[in-house]
Amino acid sequence: MDDTVLDGERNTLGESDRVGGLNLPHDTLQERSEHEQYSPMVNQKRKGEQGAAVNFVSRKKALIKLQLSLNDFRRLCILKGVYPHEPNNRKKVQNGSSERKILYLLKDIKFLAQEPIINQFRNYKVFLRKLNHAKAKREAEKYTKIIDNKPQYQLDRIVKERYPTFSSAIRELDDALCLCFVFARFPRTKQLDTNLINECQRLTAEFMHYCIEARAVTNTFVSIKGIYYQAEILGEKITWLVAHDRGLPVVKQVDWAVLSTFAEFYVAMLSFVMFRLYQSVGLVYPPSIVSGEQTVTVEGGEDEDDEEIKEKIYSLAKPLLKKTGVESFYYNFQIDNDDNMDNFDAVEAEEELQRKLNEKKALKVLFSGSTFWLNRETPKESLAFLIRSCGGKVGWDGAPVDIKEDADSITYQIVDRPMKSTNIGRIYVQPQFVYDCVNARRRLPTSLYAPGASLPPHLSPFHAERAGDYVPVERLEELRAQGKDVTNYVTVDHVVSEEKKQKKPKVVKKKAEGLAVTPGQMHKVNQQRIINLQGEANKMRELMIPKKQQRLYQKLKKGLKRTRTEVIHHPTFLHITSQALLSQRSVLVWTRPRLPQWSSNSTLLFRPSVVQ
Repeated sequence: MDDTVLDGERNTLGESDRVGGLNLPHDTLQERSEHEQYSPMVNQKRKGEQGAAVNFVSRKKALIKLQLSLNDFRRLCILKGVYPHEPNNRKKVQNGSSERKILYLLKDIKFLAQEPIINQFRNYKVFLRKLNHAKAKREAEKYTKIIDNKPQYQLDRIVKERYPTFSSAIRELDDALCLCFVFARFPRTKQLDTNLINECQRLTAEFMHYCIEARAVTNTFVSIKGIYYQAEILGEKITWLVAHDRGLPVVKQVDWAVLSTFAEFYVAMLSFVMFRLYQSVGLVYPPSIVSGEQTVTVEGGEDEDDEEIKEKIYSLAKPLLKKTGVESFYYNFQIDNDDNMDNFDAVEAEEELQRKLNEKKALKVLFSGSTFWLNRETPKESLAFLIRSCGGKVGWDGAPVDIKEDADSITYQIVDRPMKSTNIGRIYVQPQFVYDCVNARRRLPTSLYAPGASLPPHLSPFHAERAGDYVPVERLEELRAQGKDVTNYVTVDHVVSEEKKQKKPKVVKKKAEGLAVTPGQMHKVNQQRIINLQGEANKMRELMIPKKQQRLYQKLKKGLKRTRTEVIHHPTFLHITSQALLSQRSVLVWTRPRLPQWSSNSTLLFRPSVVQ
């Protein structure tokens, strides 16, 4: 056969395909393929291959995918900010199972798989294996060399990734400060890393120094848990809790590994935040103070010990060193800005905004021009923090300031126990005076806080009063002093407390002297109460039956009940009963069967017998 003929046949067959014994054009096959493409039977997926079932993954599968241990996986999730999620329908996610599993989003696990810090976790495991091997072989030189080359990882990149802007980091300061203040109070034990505790102490002291220099503290409240503080930083309200300064016992019910991981991340975050905050107010970072003619920093000193230097810098009693040319600019700008806002608000702004600005300005200079001396029984750190935040000076025995106890410049002396001798040139108050003055934005009368006096109630500034709520009388007086309208807060309780109602005197009946006749009262017997008491007594007797005989007793009760039912519904019994009632010549005599000795008052079985 000719090759040209074969080529022509191939071309003809290429243009059309043979389907089902018919030669169909190519356009028809294309339309059919498109129809099959959009047919629901062709692209239908099986159950569990789409939707919520593929969006979640269990923790066990996540560990297998990441090739990590449970402790390393927890640490990685804490550092990256990945947490478990609860699906809307657990059965759909777990293929019909209702078992309570810890589920994560699949996209989060894929995000964790690309984290380079996983390699650092694995390198640390190799380091521990080599260290144990050298220790078992007693190779001291190799052991020391391995410790010197201990692998370490940095969290700077993760901090920048989780907080891309400085304002986002400021908004998350609440949790970081609470945890760091807790770790700063912990004792040095084997359960926690000493370096981590030292870092928390350093960062918390630096943050309190910033609040003092920026005059950022707005509210405070002393509670059983600790002391609450609130500061306004860059327009954000930050609230944190500081535990009372007392010895803490060793707690074994807490997972310290999880808390240490959180603290490790927050320490890295606070280091970035503190550097930016110190730069914003013109302070030198790391913090430094001027001692005599030399500048002392945390990193070391010439003639003083390291611990003494840290105590001087972090004591909160002495101001920190500022950059030259920045101090006057910062404070002048702040004061001028407040004055300009006052003039502007007096004309155009609302009264509420004007009142808040005036309170803020008054709080910054609340204790300016006053010097406080703290006795040794008072909480020095908390009082020094608040007094210096409001413009005052503070000193105590051993503080790194040039203030002595017998100085004439001391205005207030804070005491918390009776004084044997007093100085007529100063005012003695209790510690609550400082906290209440900060919340009230003014100096309160010192007579209410004199040593030994009954203190007024310490009210929380974080609670906003609403119309109709209960407001104590002391709080009403404080609101009146601030110029607020308290007519909506005065309720009936206040009226009753302020103006006590006159109680009607009770009429006391005089007893008749000598012989007297009084009418008697008929005593009525409550039959139902007697039946109830008998039933309760029967139940108590049943409880006293030995355990071995309780089953027998229950069987006897069931048998007696069944027999009674059979007797009552028996035809013979019904016929005899009806004949006796009709003839009125027969008498039904009810007999009681003999019961066991321990249950003489059990269910009765009535057995009729006809007597002519």
